[in-house]
This record gives sequence, structure tokens and C-alpha cells, in this order.
Amino acid sequence: FTDCEISISPLSCIIEDESPSFIGVSEILQKSTNQTLSVLKKELNVILEDLNNKWHSLSLENIFIQKRIYHEIEELDDWELILSTIKKKIQPYIKGLKQEVTLDDITKLTEIKIKKITRFDINKAQEELINLESKITITKNHLNNIIEYAISYFKELKKKYGKGKERKTEIKVFENIDATKVVVASKKLYVNREEGFIGSAMRKEEFISDCSDIDDIIIFRRNGTMKVVKIDNKIFVGKDIIHCSIFKKKDERTTYNMIYKDGKTSKTFMKRFCVKSITRGKEYNLTKSEKGSKVLYLTANPNGEAEIVTINLRKLQKLRIIKFDINFADIDIKNKNTKGNIVTKNPVKNIELKTLGVSTLSARKIWFDDNVNRLNTEERGEYLGAFKGEDKILTINQKGDVELKSYDISNHFSDDIIIIEKLNNKKPVSIIYFDGSKKCFYIKRFLINNLPSKFNTITDHKNSYLELVSTDWLPRVELIFIKEKGKERKTKIINIAEFINIKGYKANGNKLSSKNIKNINLLDSIEYKEDNVSDESIDKNIPNIKLNINNTDSEDQQDGQISLEL
Repeated sequence: FTDCEISISPLSCIIEDESPSFIGVSEILQKSTNQTLSVLKKELNVILEDLNNKWHSLSLENIFIQKRIYHEIEELDDWELILSTIKKKIQPYIKGLKQEVTLDDITKLTEIKIKKITRFDINKAQEELINLESKITITKNHLNNIIEYAISYFKELKKKYGKGKERKTEIKVFENIDATKVVVASKKLYVNREEGFIGSAMRKEEFISDCSDIDDIIIFRRNGTMKVVKIDNKIFVGKDIIHCSIFKKKDERTTYNMIYKDGKTSKTFMKRFCVKSITRGKEYNLTKSEKGSKVLYLTANPNGEAEIVTINLRKLQKLRIIKFDINFADIDIKNKNTKGNIVTKNPVKNIELKTLGVSTLSARKIWFDDNVNRLNTEERGEYLGAFKGEDKILTINQKGDVELKSYDISNHFSDDIIIIEKLNNKKPVSIIYFDGSKKCFYIKRFLINNLPSKFNTITDHKNSYLELVSTDWLPRVELIFIKEKGKERKTKIINIAEFINIKGYKANGNKLSSKNIKNINLLDSIEYKEDNVSDESIDKNIPNIKLNINNTDSEDQQDGQISLEL
């Protein structure tokens, strides 16, 4: 056994203010996110400042060229006079600027080349200003809504750099793992009842069941004692073993029905009990008296079944009734230490099974949690139904494999299951699959009744695949065909129950269509109600009929008389 799923609680250490700091993952994430917000805010401020500077410079250039201020400095030779002239001539036009005009701004105007001045386009310059103003507005909006901007920033990172680097691990809800539920049953349990040995290495002895190397084994002996031991190659547990099996801790459904003769009073008792918890290796006495008691009858019932048995008494002179039946369903399930109910004070010859038992326990409600692909009784996930007796769970996976499983909580289910539900033998399964050898779609319907516990429903060609499956009573599908040139794409709706009859699961089925199919869509099923005709409805709808047939051998009436009354 290995840990299939491990919950990790890391001790995280970061460097903060030049010293190590041990904090939780959530706190690290919070600090990291706040730092990212701070960096993004600084970056946006830098971008906004750069855009404002560009807008300011471009506006000055437009004024300098549009108002032909460059003509005022063409004849000037003194540098100081040139700068002062530009500053003076540009002053009436700078009221709409957002920044103060500096000496550096004026100096940059003198560096504009004559080629740029001659090619100046006022419309193009105006478009550039409008574009800059739009970018400034967007940047300010990002700063005012920095949280939303940060979220979109992270999303863009994933979109830009995440392709081809998808997560390979899987995030799931963890559940506690019990080693006995997942360990492989790689060993076999054998028993020598007379000598009192059990083990996994006794291959010449009676085989009981498959088991694992960490299982516990429960043993009942003829003298009314019970013990639970760990499996080993060969263990002595006591002579006259009448029952041994794998022990499930906290099992509230497995019920033991027992009849025993008390060693002290010679009376015969019967009891029903569960074994939920024990001390491994300790011997428990299940009878009223420790010495001389003897178990006459014992059964282990996985779902609390209660059978009817026949008690045969020894013939005595005073006894008139030497044979009678008792039903285990008439007594309650109690603790293993209870002495039980008196069956008879007379000596018992033998006990015979008369009728197999049915479960006396309420149906077990089962849910399926797709986060961990396990069954549970804690109402987690999808409700499958109430199970009892031999009820089964139907599963169908993407490969077309159909499997029937018990409702044992320890069962495992694969990730590729597309159908999981309580089995209804009367309800058909409808399957559409692509046949790789014939290169077309086929449809089939079959009942899961007296079939193998696992089988495949599609052909074994490498290109065959399951397209669609439904366990509804009256499913419908829509066929969308490939468009032909010059014609509109055609569709067709099929009622599967009318399209094909129920056949065997090995049948290939019917060809879905001779045309090339593009898509197959499952539509809402037709409402269906199972026939349930009661005796009352029959009495109301059918007239009262009396049929009298009188046969007589008298001379007056040699033939039979028949009278019909409506």
C-alpha cells in the first residue's frame, strides 16, 4: 500500500526586509499580489507621464509650424535672441497646454528639420494628438481601477505564455484514504477447519476468498467463540472453525444469525448481531455460558438477510411436535454479547435451511462524488438511489466498456466514466458508435439482464469509437449532415425506440444513415411512464362477469348448463 493521494502542508519561508520570514501560503500570495499591484501602478504612472510629455511636445510642434513662428528666426544670428523670440511668439497659443513651457521645450523646437516642416500635414498631426489623448484616458482609467487592471494583466500573462504549458497535475478534493480499501487483493485465504489453522500459504487446504496482506480475518468456532486476527502465512486460531472471512471494521450491515445450545442449561438460543469493533487477537464468547456451549447454526449475511430455518427435535415420549419453523426476521439485531432468545428447552436433533433470507435492513442511500470518483453515504455529489440486496451500479466509459459494480463504498471508478447510475434491468441502453472498419455510424439498443459484469459494446477496430450513449427510456437524437454544394444543410430527428428494436449486446446494430454525418446531438427524451395497472383500475373498467357451469347426470339435464351474467 502506498499513499495514492497526499495532502501537503508546506512550511513556507520568504526573505522580507533582508531577513527570513515563515508565513503561510495565503499570506505569501497576498503579499505577492500587493507587490504586483504596486509595480503595475508605478508602470502606469511612467506610461502616463511619457504620454503627457509626447502630447506636450507634439502640441508645441504644431503651434510652431502652423503659426509659422520659424519664419521669425530665419534672419537671426544670436542664440539668446532666437530663444527669446520663439518664447515671445508662442506665448499667445499655449493656454491649452497642460504643462509649463520650459527652455528645453523651446530648444527642441529649434532642432526641427526643414524637411519635417515642408511635409507637415495638419490633419495627420491632429490625428496623432487625438490618439495620444485616447491613450492618456485609457491609462488614467487603469489607474483608477487598478484591481480590475491587475486581474486582466494576469489573464493576459496566461494567454500569452501559457500555450503548451498547461497544468499536468490535477486539483481535486481530498478524502481520507483507508489502506484496506485501496490495497490490491494479491493473496488468497485458506483454512483447515478441523485443525484450526488459517493462512495465505496453505494452498492444499480449503480456499475461502482473495485477500490482501493487511486484511483482518474473523473466525467463529463450534464452541461459540469468536476472534479477529491479522492475515499471515499460517496461524493457529483454534480447532473446529465453522466460519472465517475478511473482517471489515465498523461494518454495520453484515449481520450474523446464530443458534446455539447453552452448556449450562442445555437450552437452545437464537440471536442476531453485528461485529462493529473488536480488539485484535482477543477471544470473545458469544454464548451464555463459556463451558459446554455449542453452535448449531451460523450464517453471515452482508445486508442483514434473515432466513427461515426448520428445527428438528429429538424424539421424546412427551413431545407431540418435533418439528417447527423459526424466522430470524422476528428477532432484533443486537450486540454480540447478548445471550439471545430461547428457541426451545428440548434437545435439538438438527437444523435445516427452509427459505433463503431477504434483507431486513433499510435500503442504503448511495451518492457518487465525481471529485474523488468514489461512492459515499454522506450525501456528497450525485444521488444514485437506494440500494439493497443484489442491486448493482451501471457504469459506461468513453471506450464503450459497460461494467456492473456492487454498491460497496470501497469501489473505485475511473475518470473516463460518462454514465453512472443504479441498474434498471428493464430499461434499455442506447449506443451510437463509429465503426472504424465500415467507416460509418451504427446504433444499437440492448438490455442489461443476465449479462457479464463487464463487456465492450463497440467493434474492436482501432478507429472505432463511442459517439453517444443514453439510458433514457425514449431518447431522441438529431443528425446534422455534411452540406452538399448548392444545397442547404439537412437535419434529421430520430426516435431511437422507433428506429431500432432491442437486440443482444453483441449485435452490431443498424446503420444510422447512408449520408455523411457531420454532428450527432442528443435531444430531450420523450416522457415515458412505466405501466402500473392496479387491481382497482381493473375492477372499475371491466364489467362484472359471472360464469356458472353446472354438470349433472340426471335424466332431465343430460347436457351441461352454462349461464353467463353481465
